[in-house]
Amino acid sequence: MSSSVFPLALKSSAFKQGEHIPPKYTCSSLDYSPPLEWSDIPLNTESFALICEDPDAPFGIWVHWVIFNIPKDTTHLDENIPKVSHLSKGIIQGINDFGKFGYGGPCPPAGKPHRYFFKLYALDGKIDLKGKVTREKLLSVIKNHILEETYLIGIYGR
Repeated sequence: MSSSVFPLALKSSAFKQGEHIPPKYTCSSLDYSPPLEWSDIPLNTESFALICEDPDAPFGIWVHWVIFNIPKDTTHLDENIPKVSHLSKGIIQGINDFGKFGYGGPCPPAGKPHRYFFKLYALDGKIDLKGKVTREKLLSVIKNHILEETYLIGIYGR
């Protein structure tokens, strides 16, 4: 149940829904994580998790970012989040499919542009996971704790 008449919403000041992701946020340039902000948080939200993935990758879903235990009173992530496992306020970053902690920007092969889904989950608790947390591990733990979810899609091609 949402705390307002609107569902959980996610946006970025770097690109709008369905628009191209600027090179600054890709492997072609600085590889910064984009700024993200959300609103219309559901009642009883205790934390947030976010996964960025590319469903158009040649060999199935390619994971670009796993981040969780974002505090309930946080409504944004700044640009260029450090690429480390543990951040301030208890925020944890998992392993992306590049084998690294934190964000790894779009880096598709030449050809048709890919879609990048930034999926935000409002959760009813904090997540107790240790070690190198993958997308699959996080999704298996949060599946019964999701109050609401939303996504922002960006496009990028080379």
